[in-house]
Amino acid sequence: MNIGYCLTGSFCTFNKSIKALEKLVAAGNNVTPIMSENAYSIDTRFGDATDFQNKLIQITGNSIIHTIEQAEPIGPKKMFDVLAIVPCTGNTLAKLANGITDTSVTMAAKSHIRNARPIVVGVSTNDALGAAAKNIGMLLNYKNYYFVPFGMDNCLLKPKSMVCDFTKVSETIEKAVDGEEILKKIY
Repeated sequence: MNIGYCLTGSFCTFNKSIKALEKLVAAGNNVTPIMSENAYSIDTRFGDATDFQNKLIQITGNSIIHTIEQAEPIGPKKMFDVLAIVPCTGNTLAKLANGITDTSVTMAAKSHIRNARPIVVGVSTNDALGAAAKNIGMLLNYKNYYFVPFGMDNCLLKPKSMVCDFTKVSETIEKAVDGEEILKKIY
């Protein structure tokens, strides 16, 4: 498959996301990394932006899409079979749910979905059971959006926080391409 693999600013989950990306590449998929402008450029306590960029390029062998201008042709050129946004922050969830296209990742999603192709969302946000809940609910009901299974990551210290199960990214993508939600196969 040709996969667009987006990372947004949940910096604490980048290493888990990159492990999921490595699994996709090891399975023989052609993966193109896409990073939001913040994910691409901000150094954090979790790592330097340049180090993450270099790691993504090394793993995939592809350059990173990181501007709106670079992301716009994704749909018209039908570049990907599936677009994955892993991790997907509460900010990006809100933009996707409300049709806001002001980052490379939201442009990638808007451009990709015009062809009725699947978008896989890997939630990672501290306000999933707060302000982001309505946006998650909206996207769960949108056609062609598929969610990596997710749940609370620390109910005592972060009672509104949820994160996806990064070990389920590959399986979610495989099912989404076939128009199936992974949860239907679990039960």
